[in-house]
Amino acid sequence: MTRHSTDICKNCEQTFEKSFKFCPHCGQQAKDDLTVGVLFYNTISNYFSFDARFFKSFLPLMLKPGYLAKKFVGGKRLLYLHPAQLYLFISVIFFFLMSTIVVRENVQNIDKALKNAKINPQITDSLKLKTTKNLDSVKIDSIIKPLTYKGIAGLDVEQKRVIDSLINVELDEDKNTPLKFGYSTKKVDSLIKIDAPDKEIYKAMGMNKDAGYLKRKLYAQTLKFQKQRNGGQILQAAYDAIPVALFILLPIFALILKLFFYKKGTYAHHLVFSFYYFSFLFTVFSIILIINTIIDIPGWIDFLIIMSTFFYLLVAVKKFYENGWLSSIIKTGLISFFYLSFVLPIAFFVLIFVGFLFY
Repeated sequence: MTRHSTDICKNCEQTFEKSFKFCPHCGQQAKDDLTVGVLFYNTISNYFSFDARFFKSFLPLMLKPGYLAKKFVGGKRLLYLHPAQLYLFISVIFFFLMSTIVVRENVQNIDKALKNAKINPQITDSLKLKTTKNLDSVKIDSIIKPLTYKGIAGLDVEQKRVIDSLINVELDEDKNTPLKFGYSTKKVDSLIKIDAPDKEIYKAMGMNKDAGYLKRKLYAQTLKFQKQRNGGQILQAAYDAIPVALFILLPIFALILKLFFYKKGTYAHHLVFSFYYFSFLFTVFSIILIINTIIDIPGWIDFLIIMSTFFYLLVAVKKFYENGWLSSIIKTGLISFFYLSFVLPIAFFVLIFVGFLFY
């Protein structure tokens, strides 16, 4: 009788013949080396197709920092929910809650505040008349011209001569204007009020004729903002870009982990850790949002809860990378400082900029 060599499944720990490509007990591949390709295999197609593994994964995710990542990297990849799948599901819930609870109210408040702000005065408020000895007729023409596009002024030569000798028109920037754009907002508001061509308004804003595409786009969006006063839409566009941005920020976090723990596994291992940690973060933030809609939690409690995510990361780093406490504290502190002080602020400004360009 021929004896066949056997192997042990890393997932269910049952014995099977080495000639098998899949474990006959649980179905996991016999040789399943963890790579980036394996990590993302079939994740999108199974976006919401999770089962009891979610509930089996949830408590360890919240109560055992680093446990799920360590088990998944160790070979138990069917016992718990796939890390990318868990992250996608929890992030969808979080962004849904944020958009319905936080974003909508903030957008409405910003739009209301901007529309009520004193940055859209009447034309008469933007033209301040005062006596003077003389004013060049060319300057008079440059000031009056915007008022003649629809026959509002209709001044003849004699009237211009009288104005030339008696008055000086001065455009004063309102010192109480809450927003500064580097040009006279009163003058631009006056041109907008009389439906002046955008070409003339851009000129008043200081745009050069040879401006490139990006500069023209910035001027166009600035004018759109000044016409509509819908700054909340910029915030809305920035919020809408966050889920996409996180697909870049999360791998960057994993890259930082790789730099600090370059001897502790492949980049895919650090991605697994990052997926589980970000899943924990979004779960905590979702719970805070839900509770705050029911009762108003004091700010210091919110602060303590947020601070607890750092200690969770510390414990997770120690267990997953098997470092000592001192080394874990130092590296966790440096990772958090670098990510919060450099990566997130840059990402924030990029989101606002993108939101402004495409709102």
